[in-house]
Amino acid sequence: MKIQILLISAPVIKPLFIILSLFVLYRGHNLPGGGFIGGLLAASGYVFYMMAYDVETTFEKMLISPLQLMALGLLLAFFSGLPAILHSEPFMTGQWLSFFGIKLGTPTLFDVGVYLTVLGVLVTVMGAILEKEKKWD
Repeated sequence: MKIQILLISAPVIKPLFIILSLFVLYRGHNLPGGGFIGGLLAASGYVFYMMAYDVETTFEKMLISPLQLMALGLLLAFFSGLPAILHSEPFMTGQWLSFFGIKLGTPTLFDVGVYLTVLGVLVTVMGAILEKEKKWD
């Protein structure tokens, strides 16, 4: 009975965790939260899905592999600091652009990079742990 509840609830809970993580990521610049906490929440949704089904199924359903998420996140976090150098300011100094009244800044890009990196690392590590556990059964 417990397994049946996990199988039914996992496809519902995973998107809810991802939506919540995006909300925390969005509000994190001026309020508590941000890329790290958002990445933890998103990874929790994927780990719950892994526990209900299996690691291979979860990785197949992901649009980008966890290793690619880590690489993309690290590159985005690094490159978010480069616009400041172009403006003769110290690396990682915040720069902002305004598009149609919406301000987009390099701190936001850095937070998105941290989000993707944390998501990729945690899904990879938890996937490896769950695979080891499966081999011990």
